[in-house]
Amino acid sequence: MPGHFEPLPGGGAAVALDDVEISIIRSLAVQLLELIGPGPAEDASDDPLAELFAEGPSEPPSDPVLKRLFPDAYGDPVDVPASPGKAEEQREYSAEFRRFTENDLRTGKRENALTVIRSLDALTPAGDGGAVLKLAHEESRQWLGTLNDLRLAIGSRLDVIDEEDTDLLYQLPDEDPRKPMVMAYLWLGGLQETLVTTLMP
Repeated sequence: MPGHFEPLPGGGAAVALDDVEISIIRSLAVQLLELIGPGPAEDASDDPLAELFAEGPSEPPSDPVLKRLFPDAYGDPVDVPASPGKAEEQREYSAEFRRFTENDLRTGKRENALTVIRSLDALTPAGDGGAVLKLAHEESRQWLGTLNDLRLAIGSRLDVIDEEDTDLLYQLPDEDPRKPMVMAYLWLGGLQETLVTTLMP
């Protein structure tokens, strides 16, 4: 079990984490929460219907990490340039889609990250200083969402676009200042991959 998720009888997943791993995941999840931003303001309307139909932003975020986490819904396939009229039409569709979906997406990502933090905080240390994290099926899905978001965020900072970029990360020399971030990116990828496997029917 060390370093990778394994399925639990009856559903869910478990993984053994040491203190350093717990600290890293928790710290990254907190940073992700800060990046996504706060939830609805305390003085927001108590009307659930008003909250349901509240409009979000129509423009994509300026931060490249947030752009990766909340991409435009409409766009041309790679290397297929759109005509000026088509490009404008796609921008309008994307703005409309973003206006009515981004708030919900942010809420979902925020709830997933909070689940990760709370489940780590609830761990009972084992004798060796680490702990075994046991997740129910729904918690596993929330963890999967946050692991994916963390990899997207770190990958954006590392300029990872495709598999070739990931392959190049393995070749970085130890003295490269990006090396710790690369190690976290690759480690989270391993956790994500094994968690996906545990959720497969």
